Amino acid sequence: MARKARSVDLTQVTEWDDGKSHRKEDYLAAEEPLEIRVGDNPLSVTMRTPGHDIELAAGFLFTEGLVERRAQILVLEELESADADANRGNVVSARLDADADYDSEKMRRNFFAASSCGICGKASIDAIRARTLSAPNPDFRLDPEILVRLPETLRESQAVFGRTGGLHAAALFDAAGGLLVLREDIGRHNAVDKVIGWALLDNRAPLGDTILLVSGRGGFEIVQKAIVAGVPVVASVSAPSSLAVRLAREMGQTLIGFLRGRRFVVYSGDSRLKK
Repeated sequence: MARKARSVDLTQVTEWDDGKSHRKEDYLAAEEPLEIRVGDNPLSVTMRTPGHDIELAAGFLFTEGLVERRAQILVLEELESADADANRGNVVSARLDADADYDSEKMRRNFFAASSCGICGKASIDAIRARTLSAPNPDFRLDPEILVRLPETLRESQAVFGRTGGLHAAALFDAAGGLLVLREDIGRHNAVDKVIGWALLDNRAPLGDTILLVSGRGGFEIVQKAIVAGVPVVASVSAPSSLAVRLAREMGQTLIGFLRGRRFVVYSGDSRLKK
């Protein structure tokens, strides 16, 4: 049996405060590698915060285009690595249906995703176009008064961030502002994959009637993953990147940045906001 996930570590530190120092215990956000395999073939290694690893793997398989629907994932299980004890439980193996778009040789260029960012750039935006994805639900509408309340709900629900100050969060909300799911991770794209993986495994995808809110910046990969999942509105408390804005505009997604207090900036798709 895989070990129980630990999202927080406790350590001894020295705190300096106004000329005086003392020893104390402090919390750290845990960070460990997770290897995702398809059958016996290694697919990806990502640095993540342990916890909800099955959701993370499911979300990754879905948002990177290896599966298009829940039924194509036949088995998804945590394994014990053959390596040292420190790596036990840091492997998730998937068995996919024969019609899933998985070619082990094509994938051998492999994804290595660091915790701060994932795959990005022109090749990725071209790959999104090649997958002939549909624009997210054009009929979804959102009341701005609901939108401005979401960051407070996000902060209040971040259990691990409150202790460590070192995690990103991603959350899905319905059109009325109800929180559907929230996940935290040291990598913002991992938090998004965990949220989308939760939805996929619960047979909720595509997510055409939801809002995705992320605690950091709205980067390209977050927009990319949200488009794959059919999310019509993506909001962040910080700035989006230029490539994220470009992709959102091309795909007809609503992209919002600097969502703080009663102010936000709409970079794409302002028609979804009720006047």
